[in-house]
Amino acid sequence: MTPALFSVSYAGLWGQAALGLDDFVARAASLGYPMVMLAGKRPHLSPLDATPEALAALRSALDGAGLRCGVVAAYTNLVQPTGIGGEVPHLELQTAYVESLSRIAAALGAGVLRVFTAYEAPGQDLQSQWDRCVSVLREMADRAAPHGVALAVQNHHDLALDTATLLDLIEEVDRPNCGLGFDAWSPALRGESLHETARLAAPRTVLTTNADYIRVPRHRYRPELVNYRREEPDWVRAVPFGSGFIDYGAFFSGLREGGFDGIAAYEMCSPLRGGGSIENLDACAAAYLEWLRRFEEGAAPS
Repeated sequence: MTPALFSVSYAGLWGQAALGLDDFVARAASLGYPMVMLAGKRPHLSPLDATPEALAALRSALDGAGLRCGVVAAYTNLVQPTGIGGEVPHLELQTAYVESLSRIAAALGAGVLRVFTAYEAPGQDLQSQWDRCVSVLREMADRAAPHGVALAVQNHHDLALDTATLLDLIEEVDRPNCGLGFDAWSPALRGESLHETARLAAPRTVLTTNADYIRVPRHRYRPELVNYRREEPDWVRAVPFGSGFIDYGAFFSGLREGGFDGIAAYEMCSPLRGGGSIENLDACAAAYLEWLRRFEEGAAPS
């Protein structure tokens, strides 16, 4: 597996320390990463800012640091919003965004573009949402293919979140350059067997993006009962890799048994225990690299 550091970890979006792309590239190299995954939005790699000159400078910075850009991350929600009908070409806009990021990925030497499915839209039947998602993913894959780019559909949004259902979606899209960006945190939260589900998903997986979390139980005081009421769901809080509830040993073992040998990216994409200082971000990023090295050597917890 090839480790990568996701630039969104240093984007400042959750109050953490923020680095520009050049500084992020230098930071990833200094931490020992061979590859980066770049967020396809501001403050990092937005198509609005990625002029040919800017891309050439970024490619030069990557080469100078001895790094590869393996993945560009798109932020999509492939649902037509309720209330606007077909007036605004929402899905066309997202397709154009993905096509632009495919060109950018190719210019940087990246072969993978991460995308999401859709959050469920109230008042719209699920079959229609499914059909639209399949249709748009097909067109996105077709538009990415001439650039030598494969889509990695991440198990993040509501539609097709269950692993078996997500594999059904990929089969229905039926494009050779449309696979999975398969992560552990979603199936872990939903109670799937991490080893078995990872082994099942591995043949279609081109990318996994990893972070670790703890569950924080929630309660609300009921003064009339002089007692507490359990609240659901739990608060889920990001923690340094290997210190949370997700059994990454089982997850990576399942991926490996299923034949996955692709990109394993690390992200810090929510407020992190220990705070958002550059020192804490660096320590967590370094800890992921060490955990993955030990796993490859057979020494990590399983």
